Amino acid sequence: MVYLNVFKFPNDDMEFDFLLEEKRMCYDSFYPFKILSRHGFERIDFKPITILYGGNGSGKSTALNVMAEKIGIHRDSIYNKSNFYSAYVNMCELELEVDIPKNSRIITSDDVFDYMLNIRNLNEGIDQKREELFEEYLDAKYSHFRMKSIADYEQLKKVNAARSKTQSRFVRSELMANVREYSNGESAFKYFIEKIGENGLYMLDEPENSLSPKRQMELVKFIEESARYLGCQFIISTHSPFLLAMNGAKIYDLDEDPVDVKRWTELENVRTYYEFFKRHEEEF
Repeated sequence: MVYLNVFKFPNDDMEFDFLLEEKRMCYDSFYPFKILSRHGFERIDFKPITILYGGNGSGKSTALNVMAEKIGIHRDSIYNKSNFYSAYVNMCELELEVDIPKNSRIITSDDVFDYMLNIRNLNEGIDQKREELFEEYLDAKYSHFRMKSIADYEQLKKVNAARSKTQSRFVRSELMANVREYSNGESAFKYFIEKIGENGLYMLDEPENSLSPKRQMELVKFIEESARYLGCQFIISTHSPFLLAMNGAKIYDLDEDPVDVKRWTELENVRTYYEFFKRHEEEF
Protein backbone atom coordinates (compact mmCIF):
# COMPACT_ATOMS: atom_id res chain seq x y z
CA MET A 1 0.00 0.00 0.00
CA VAL A 2 1.20 3.52 -0.77
CA TYR A 3 -0.20 6.47 1.19
CA LEU A 4 2.64 8.94 0.71
CA ASN A 5 3.40 9.03 -3.01
CA VAL A 6 5.97 11.83 -3.41
CA PHE A 7 7.94 14.07 -1.06
CA LYS A 8 9.96 17.09 -2.20
CA PHE A 9 12.71 18.84 -0.25
CA PRO A 10 13.84 22.39 -1.08
CA ASN A 11 16.74 22.51 -3.53
CA ASP A 12 19.94 24.48 -3.07
CA ASP A 13 18.65 27.58 -4.88
CA MET A 14 15.46 27.68 -2.80
CA GLU A 15 17.46 27.40 0.40
CA PHE A 16 19.90 30.12 -0.64
CA ASP A 17 17.11 32.54 -1.60
CA PHE A 18 15.29 31.96 1.69
CA LEU A 19 18.37 32.42 3.86
CA LEU A 20 19.44 35.50 1.92
CA GLU A 21 15.99 37.05 2.16
CA GLU A 22 15.87 36.38 5.88
CA LYS A 23 19.43 37.75 6.26
CA ARG A 24 20.48 34.59 8.06
CA MET A 25 23.63 33.80 6.13
CA CYS A 26 25.71 34.99 9.10
CA TYR A 27 24.69 31.97 11.19
CA ASP A 28 27.18 29.14 11.65
CA SER A 29 24.42 26.54 11.63
CA PHE A 30 21.00 26.62 10.01
CA TYR A 31 20.01 22.97 10.32
CA PRO A 32 18.27 21.27 8.51
CA PHE A 33 19.15 23.60 5.61
CA LYS A 34 22.11 22.44 3.48
CA ILE A 35 21.95 18.84 4.79
CA LEU A 36 20.04 17.18 1.95
CA SER A 37 20.54 19.74 -0.80
CA ARG A 38 24.32 19.36 -0.73
CA HIS A 39 23.84 15.89 -2.25
CA GLY A 40 21.10 16.97 -4.63
CA PHE A 41 18.44 15.09 -2.66
CA GLU A 42 15.26 16.86 -3.74
CA ARG A 43 12.57 14.24 -4.30
CA ILE A 44 11.48 10.79 -3.14
CA ASP A 45 9.02 8.64 -5.08
CA PHE A 46 7.76 5.96 -2.74
CA LYS A 47 6.95 2.28 -2.89
CA PRO A 48 5.30 0.22 -0.15
CA ILE A 49 8.81 -0.17 1.32
CA THR A 50 11.26 2.68 0.76
CA ILE A 51 14.70 2.75 2.36
CA LEU A 52 17.05 5.68 2.97
CA TYR A 53 20.58 4.31 3.13
CA GLY A 54 23.71 6.18 4.14
CA GLY A 55 26.50 6.50 6.66
CA ASN A 56 26.50 8.67 9.77
CA GLY A 57 25.85 12.29 8.83
CA SER A 58 24.37 11.43 5.45
CA GLY A 59 21.03 12.99 6.38
CA LYS A 60 18.83 9.90 6.34
CA SER A 61 17.46 10.52 9.86
CA THR A 62 17.02 14.22 9.06
CA ALA A 63 14.95 13.34 5.99
CA LEU A 64 12.81 10.95 7.99
CA ASN A 65 12.13 13.46 10.76
CA VAL A 66 11.36 16.27 8.29
CA MET A 67 8.82 14.06 6.51
CA ALA A 68 7.23 13.03 9.79
CA GLU A 69 6.95 16.68 10.84
CA LYS A 70 5.44 17.75 7.52
CA ILE A 71 2.89 14.93 7.56
CA GLY A 72 2.15 15.38 11.26
CA ILE A 73 2.22 11.71 12.22
CA HIS A 74 2.52 10.57 15.82
CA ARG A 75 5.85 10.30 17.62
CA ASP A 76 6.55 9.25 21.21
CA SER A 77 9.89 10.87 21.99
CA ILE A 78 10.51 14.61 21.82
CA TYR A 79 12.51 15.73 18.79
CA ASN A 80 14.87 18.68 19.18
CA LYS A 81 14.31 21.29 16.49
CA SER A 82 16.49 24.20 15.43
CA ASN A 83 15.31 27.78 14.96
CA PHE A 84 15.04 27.14 11.21
CA TYR A 85 13.26 23.82 11.39
CA SER A 86 9.68 25.03 10.88
CA ALA A 87 10.68 27.26 7.99
CA TYR A 88 12.43 24.35 6.27
CA VAL A 89 9.46 22.01 6.77
CA ASN A 90 7.10 24.64 5.34
CA MET A 91 9.19 24.70 2.16
CA CYS A 92 8.73 20.96 1.64
CA GLU A 93 5.93 19.54 -0.51
CA LEU A 94 4.16 16.20 -0.57
CA GLU A 95 1.74 14.28 -2.73
CA LEU A 96 -0.62 11.74 -1.21
CA GLU A 97 -2.10 8.72 -2.94
CA VAL A 98 -4.76 8.48 -0.25
CA ASP A 99 -5.19 10.04 3.18
CA ILE A 100 -2.65 8.90 5.73
CA PRO A 101 -4.23 6.78 8.51
CA LYS A 102 -4.36 8.23 12.02
CA ASN A 103 -2.48 5.29 13.52
CA SER A 104 0.62 6.13 11.46
CA ARG A 105 3.77 6.98 13.39
CA ILE A 106 7.52 7.45 13.36
CA ILE A 107 9.56 5.12 15.56
CA THR A 108 13.03 6.27 16.56
CA SER A 109 15.86 4.74 18.58
CA ASP A 110 14.88 7.00 21.48
CA ASP A 111 11.37 5.50 21.49
CA VAL A 112 12.74 1.96 21.68
CA PHE A 113 15.29 2.87 24.35
CA ASP A 114 12.64 4.54 26.54
CA TYR A 115 10.43 1.48 26.19
CA MET A 116 13.23 -0.87 27.26
CA LEU A 117 14.07 1.42 30.19
CA ASN A 118 10.44 1.49 31.33
CA ILE A 119 10.26 -2.32 31.30
CA ARG A 120 13.49 -2.52 33.29
CA ASN A 121 12.23 -0.02 35.88
CA LEU A 122 8.92 -1.86 36.16
CA ASN A 123 10.67 -5.15 36.74
CA GLU A 124 12.92 -3.58 39.37
CA GLY A 125 9.84 -2.28 41.17
CA ILE A 126 8.22 -5.72 41.04
CA ASP A 127 11.39 -7.38 42.30
CA GLN A 128 11.47 -5.00 45.27
CA LYS A 129 7.81 -5.74 46.03
CA ARG A 130 8.53 -9.48 45.83
CA GLU A 131 11.22 -9.18 48.51
CA GLU A 132 8.78 -7.34 50.74
CA LEU A 133 6.21 -10.10 50.26
CA PHE A 134 8.74 -12.76 51.23
CA GLU A 135 9.17 -11.02 54.58
CA GLU A 136 5.42 -10.49 54.91
CA TYR A 137 4.83 -14.20 54.31
CA LEU A 138 7.20 -15.23 57.10
CA ASP A 139 5.72 -12.69 59.51
CA ALA A 140 2.17 -13.85 58.75
CA LYS A 141 2.90 -17.59 58.79
CA TYR A 142 4.66 -17.65 62.14
CA SER A 143 2.80 -14.84 63.94
CA HIS A 144 0.52 -15.39 66.95
CA PHE A 145 -2.25 -13.35 65.39
CA ARG A 146 -5.72 -13.19 66.94
CA MET A 147 -8.59 -11.34 65.38
CA LYS A 148 -9.98 -8.73 67.77
CA SER A 149 -12.27 -6.71 65.49
CA ILE A 150 -13.54 -6.45 61.92
CA ALA A 151 -10.60 -4.15 61.22
CA ASP A 152 -8.33 -7.20 61.52
CA TYR A 153 -10.18 -9.16 58.85
CA GLU A 154 -7.75 -8.41 56.02
CA GLN A 155 -4.81 -9.42 58.17
CA LEU A 156 -6.63 -12.64 59.12
CA LYS A 157 -7.03 -13.51 55.45
CA LYS A 158 -3.34 -12.90 54.89
CA VAL A 159 -2.37 -15.09 57.84
CA ASN A 160 -4.62 -17.91 56.64
CA ALA A 161 -3.23 -17.59 53.13
CA ALA A 162 0.32 -17.75 54.41
CA ARG A 163 -0.37 -20.83 56.50
CA SER A 164 -2.15 -22.65 53.68
CA LYS A 165 0.28 -21.91 50.86
CA THR A 166 3.94 -22.30 50.10
CA GLN A 167 6.04 -19.16 50.04
CA SER A 168 6.17 -18.99 46.24
CA ARG A 169 2.41 -19.52 45.84
CA PHE A 170 1.70 -16.84 48.44
CA VAL A 171 3.94 -14.33 46.67
CA ARG A 172 2.42 -15.09 43.26
CA SER A 173 -1.09 -14.64 44.59
CA GLU A 174 -0.28 -11.30 46.24
CA LEU A 175 1.93 -9.88 43.51
CA MET A 176 0.80 -8.45 40.21
CA ALA A 177 1.69 -10.62 37.23
CA ASN A 178 5.39 -10.16 36.72
CA VAL A 179 6.56 -8.51 33.54
CA ARG A 180 8.85 -10.95 31.82
CA GLU A 181 12.47 -9.87 31.92
CA TYR A 182 13.14 -9.56 28.21
CA SER A 183 16.59 -9.00 26.82
CA ASN A 184 17.15 -5.64 25.13
CA GLY A 185 16.75 -7.27 21.73
CA GLU A 186 13.53 -9.03 22.72
CA SER A 187 12.13 -5.81 24.19
CA ALA A 188 13.03 -3.81 21.09
CA PHE A 189 11.43 -6.37 18.78
CA LYS A 190 8.34 -6.49 21.02
CA TYR A 191 8.04 -2.71 20.75
CA PHE A 192 7.88 -2.80 16.95
CA ILE A 193 5.28 -5.58 17.00
CA GLU A 194 3.12 -3.61 19.44
CA LYS A 195 3.33 -0.27 17.63
CA ILE A 196 2.93 -1.39 14.01
CA GLY A 197 -0.68 -2.23 13.18
CA GLU A 198 -2.76 -2.61 10.05
CA ASN A 199 -3.24 0.10 7.43
CA GLY A 200 -0.68 2.68 8.49
CA LEU A 201 2.36 4.63 7.35
CA TYR A 202 5.35 3.77 9.51
CA MET A 203 8.68 5.55 9.52
CA LEU A 204 11.46 3.59 11.21
CA ASP A 205 14.74 5.28 12.07
CA GLU A 206 17.53 2.68 12.19
CA PRO A 207 15.33 -0.07 13.67
CA GLU A 208 18.31 -2.47 13.70
CA ASN A 209 19.67 -0.78 16.82
CA SER A 210 19.49 -3.21 19.78
CA LEU A 211 18.44 -6.08 17.49
CA SER A 212 20.59 -9.15 16.91
CA PRO A 213 20.94 -10.40 13.31
CA LYS A 214 18.31 -13.05 14.03
CA ARG A 215 15.88 -10.45 15.38
CA GLN A 216 16.58 -8.20 12.41
CA MET A 217 15.59 -11.01 10.05
CA GLU A 218 12.40 -11.54 12.05
CA LEU A 219 11.65 -7.84 11.78
CA VAL A 220 12.29 -7.98 8.03
CA LYS A 221 9.73 -10.76 7.65
CA PHE A 222 7.23 -8.82 9.77
CA ILE A 223 7.68 -5.66 7.69
CA GLU A 224 7.43 -7.53 4.37
CA GLU A 225 4.21 -9.27 5.45
CA SER A 226 2.72 -6.07 6.88
CA ALA A 227 3.38 -4.25 3.60
CA ARG A 228 2.04 -7.10 1.49
CA TYR A 229 -1.01 -8.23 3.46
CA LEU A 230 -1.90 -5.56 6.05
CA GLY A 231 -2.00 -2.36 4.01
CA CYS A 232 1.12 -0.80 5.53
CA GLN A 233 3.68 1.52 3.98
CA PHE A 234 7.19 1.75 5.40
CA ILE A 235 9.88 4.40 5.09
CA ILE A 236 13.05 3.21 6.78
CA SER A 237 16.47 4.71 7.41
CA THR A 238 19.07 1.98 7.84
CA HIS A 239 22.50 0.64 6.93
CA SER A 240 21.72 -2.93 8.03
CA PRO A 241 22.30 -5.44 5.20
CA PHE A 242 19.41 -7.54 6.52
CA LEU A 243 16.91 -4.70 6.13
CA LEU A 244 18.45 -3.51 2.87
CA ALA A 245 17.81 -6.95 1.35
CA MET A 246 14.03 -6.72 1.85
CA ASN A 247 11.99 -7.90 -1.10
CA GLY A 248 10.74 -5.08 -3.33
CA ALA A 249 12.34 -2.29 -1.33
CA LYS A 250 13.31 0.90 -3.18
CA ILE A 251 16.64 2.14 -1.84
CA TYR A 252 17.94 5.70 -2.00
CA ASP A 253 21.71 5.90 -1.50
CA LEU A 254 22.38 9.14 0.38
CA ASP A 255 26.13 8.56 0.20
CA GLU A 256 25.99 9.23 -3.54
CA ASP A 257 26.30 12.74 -4.97
CA PRO A 258 23.72 13.23 -6.31
CA VAL A 259 21.54 10.78 -4.38
CA ASP A 260 20.67 7.78 -6.51
CA VAL A 261 18.42 4.71 -6.39
CA LYS A 262 20.41 1.47 -6.13
CA ARG A 263 20.09 -2.26 -5.63
CA TRP A 264 21.10 -3.42 -2.17
CA THR A 265 24.03 -5.43 -3.52
CA GLU A 266 25.55 -2.24 -4.96
CA LEU A 267 25.76 -0.41 -1.64
CA GLU A 268 29.16 0.18 -0.08
CA ASN A 269 28.18 -1.13 3.34
CA VAL A 270 26.88 -4.38 1.90
CA ARG A 271 29.92 -4.77 -0.33
CA THR A 272 32.14 -4.37 2.74
CA TYR A 273 30.34 -7.23 4.48
CA TYR A 274 30.51 -9.35 1.34
CA GLU A 275 34.23 -8.85 0.86
CA PHE A 276 34.94 -9.59 4.52
CA PHE A 277 33.09 -12.91 4.49
CA LYS A 278 34.52 -13.76 1.10
CA ARG A 279 38.05 -13.42 2.52
CA HIS A 280 37.14 -15.80 5.35
CA GLU A 281 35.03 -18.17 3.26
CA GLU A 282 37.27 -21.20 3.91
CA GLU A 283 36.82 -20.83 7.66
CA PHE A 284 33.11 -21.61 7.48
